[in-house]
Amino acid sequence: MENICIQSEIMPLKKVLLHRPGNELLHLTPDTLEELLFDDIPYLKAAQKEHDAFAEVLKNEGVDVVYLEDLMAEVLKDKKVKDSFIRQYTIEADIHTQRYQDAIYDHLMAIGDPKELVLKTMAGINRDDIHVKSDSSLFDLINGKDKMIIDPMPNLYFTRDPFASIFDGVSINNMYSKTRSRETIYADYIFKYHPLYKDVPHYYDRHDPFKIEGGDILVLDKSTLMIGVSQRTEPDAVELISERLFRQNKDVRTILAIAIPKTRSFMHLDTVFTQVDYDKFTVHSMIAPLAIYRIEKGKKIKKEEDLGHVLMDVLGLDHVTFIRCGGADIIASKREQWNDGSNTLCIAPGVVVCYERNDITNKILKDSGLKVLTIPSSELSRGRGGPRCMSMPLIRKR
Repeated sequence: MENICIQSEIMPLKKVLLHRPGNELLHLTPDTLEELLFDDIPYLKAAQKEHDAFAEVLKNEGVDVVYLEDLMAEVLKDKKVKDSFIRQYTIEADIHTQRYQDAIYDHLMAIGDPKELVLKTMAGINRDDIHVKSDSSLFDLINGKDKMIIDPMPNLYFTRDPFASIFDGVSINNMYSKTRSRETIYADYIFKYHPLYKDVPHYYDRHDPFKIEGGDILVLDKSTLMIGVSQRTEPDAVELISERLFRQNKDVRTILAIAIPKTRSFMHLDTVFTQVDYDKFTVHSMIAPLAIYRIEKGKKIKKEEDLGHVLMDVLGLDHVTFIRCGGADIIASKREQWNDGSNTLCIAPGVVVCYERNDITNKILKDSGLKVLTIPSSELSRGRGGPRCMSMPLIRKR
């Protein structure tokens, strides 16, 4: 039985990992938005309703939907693992004062239901949650009761980024920002202790020194990986993961490193480029000709000049079609890219899930022969991520 099998961006999706937005969104405040990487505060009930619609679209297409919180809850049924997780979670949240460590440990250990415990760690811990005398330290006297002792993880519904399924294994990522780096603790425990996933090969680890995120990783076929060098993925990480793939996976022949502008609006490669069919790709029209670097085992890194020619070569195609987000309208292109018009999730060749708000791009996709399944996104889009960002495929048909 294959527990991770991703050899393509487009072959029929069989199993996918999601996280339903939870109370972590309720702990966003105007003064923490920038730190927690949000531009606005989503309305939780509406965000959950939209996310449920996303999951329903996938299920209706025959996709097995599993949730991060459920996999982690299964891991924490083991009392020794639960103890280890709580202690590690507390330290990684920069809680080093012994009395706070003890109070947080007691609070979390007292939660008997594993899923409730997981959701609480995701939502964060307020000072009122734990039993510590309120005037017993300078911290308590200076900080008000609205000060979170452990910050929430509001970006978790973007399951694409903390780890990436690559071929038969995973990259557990060292994430760019401090606020998101703690998210990978769940993948760390799932891929150490969950019976389905504990033996999956690791091609990258969260403690490796260089930054990399899943939104920059695209699996083009069983021998080719594309990785964006972006605001959130460093070139050294690309070289390190390439070395490991060449050493551990005999089928891997080529890594394509694609340099994109280091800005929040572009963020990851999949915000400006995704594959939607055998020979069709979405692309943001405002991106200048991309710098492309071809890495092959035992060879010098080669700079390529034309993305279309490179894709035809590695995928064995005689042509490729680039579908421009927003079309020729520059204003529409900028607006719809900001709202993740390029961030499509392909669930079968020529079948994509998109935000319904991107009318122009969606029409162009349909006119290009694709089946477009749309989902509501008024609240989900406030986190700056689309259907691909919100999903981590675990199994695709070969």
